[in-house]
Amino acid sequence: MDLSGRNFLKLLDYSKEEIRFLLDLSIKFKEKKQKGQPHNYLSGKNIVLLFEKTSTRTRCAFEVAGMDLGMGVTYLEPGSSQMGKKESIEDTARVLGRMYDGIEYRGFSQEVVETLGKYAGVPVWNGLTDEFHPTQMLADLMTIEEHFGYLKGINFVFMGDARNNVANSLMVACAKMGLNFTCVAPKSLWPKQELVDTCRSFAGGMITLTESVTEGTKNADVIYTDVWVSMGEDDSVWEERIKLLSPYQVNDEVMENAGENAIFLHCLPSFHDLKTTIGNEINEKFGLKEMEVTNDVFESNSSKVFDQAENRMHTIKAVIYATMRQSK
Repeated sequence: MDLSGRNFLKLLDYSKEEIRFLLDLSIKFKEKKQKGQPHNYLSGKNIVLLFEKTSTRTRCAFEVAGMDLGMGVTYLEPGSSQMGKKESIEDTARVLGRMYDGIEYRGFSQEVVETLGKYAGVPVWNGLTDEFHPTQMLADLMTIEEHFGYLKGINFVFMGDARNNVANSLMVACAKMGLNFTCVAPKSLWPKQELVDTCRSFAGGMITLTESVTEGTKNADVIYTDVWVSMGEDDSVWEERIKLLSPYQVNDEVMENAGENAIFLHCLPSFHDLKTTIGNEINEKFGLKEMEVTNDVFESNSSKVFDQAENRMHTIKAVIYATMRQSK
């Protein structure tokens, strides 16, 4: 399958077969990495990582993936680029596209990464926007398949703020690959109906929206959650969000209600203890020692969050290679 020259901006742009190809390629790259087999197939090429939002996993995954493939990697930290300030997004795209063979963007607006993709002339990859997080989805699908051996028919549950970029992307990923997707959240935090309708138009499984934790998590194979307040949101929303989402915390009761072999996933970082500055601040203000997931669940054998985090590197490597191998 030839994906050379393609952007990777959202999974809605990719077919089931193309996603399957990227997952298979990810598995091959993981095997090579684990066996210590060199795979510097893109030696001589260069990529730039354009960040408006900070990150641990996304930055490290792109940097290691790029270097493993033999490329030069430039990281532009938040504030170090003039994009959108002294220089338009269109002009930035055309400048970077003349110097680099691929561009990663992590920031706020989906419109920004779409504009970069339109004007750069080289593959552009979405490392996260407020609307979608496609590279995370490949890692999630890979982790699920590694554990269960298949994807189609898996009962997948997302709990929490189901309007955010991760939940949006998970619904798309499940619909594309035939997983049954259930959103368990307060109705005010359900995904936009337009996206739900779009996903249902091509879904290979069921899409269910419910406020009931008991009904929504019954017989689930995968329980997935994310932080209750996303990066870039104002701290003033914490109080309201905690009131809304405390009943939707992933805890032992939720996992016991799920399927016997259910696994827990989280895109990280997670507030499951008091070992973070924000965790301590929330504890002082609201008396919470754990938020979206309890520490018992996070540290349990059911938790596959670090397999999931590692798989970011392998899947991102597959995306880079597949879209760049014949570009320029």
